[in-house]
Amino acid sequence: MTQTATLAAAIAALERHVGFRRGRLVSMAQRLQNAGVIPTGGPRTAPQLSLVNVVDIVVAYAADAPLHLAARSVETYGALTPGGADLSGAPAGLKVSAASYLASIAALAAAGDDGMRRLKLEFVSTWPELAVHFEDGSTHRLQSIGAVSGHWQSAGHRKSLTINGAALADALQEIFP
Repeated sequence: MTQTATLAAAIAALERHVGFRRGRLVSMAQRLQNAGVIPTGGPRTAPQLSLVNVVDIVVAYAADAPLHLAARSVETYGALTPGGADLSGAPAGLKVSAASYLASIAALAAAGDDGMRRLKLEFVSTWPELAVHFEDGSTHRLQSIGAVSGHWQSAGHRKSLTINGAALADALQEIFP
């Protein structure tokens, strides 16, 4: 059986450990529920979220898009690939997307893996990009298909939000004890 948690518990833990603003989290969650990305619950029944649902809330918040684009942000960032490579013709075992990558990181962090605590997840909001910074200084970039890896993707400034792996791990371990 898959472990679940309430939406309220997820919001409280993300606010406390990661530092996300509660009001924005609630608004993002409502938009994701309206779009069918995360469950809504039922009469007198709190929504039960899976680990992937919590990751979707984190992505929507970190993408820093307007509220009405929350569901699209989850879809856009979830489809990012390593270095912007087109993996459509690749064997199934090689098709890595940001959605599967983040789900794996979250599962390891929730299980208490120390390596995940040392990561930093940087969500670039100026253009869709996820940069995973490792303790040794290396960076793994997931970008839109066709993006030139390691290059500035647009004119102007670059805006991003970085999530500390230890903070995310603490939140996930609280949400899914």
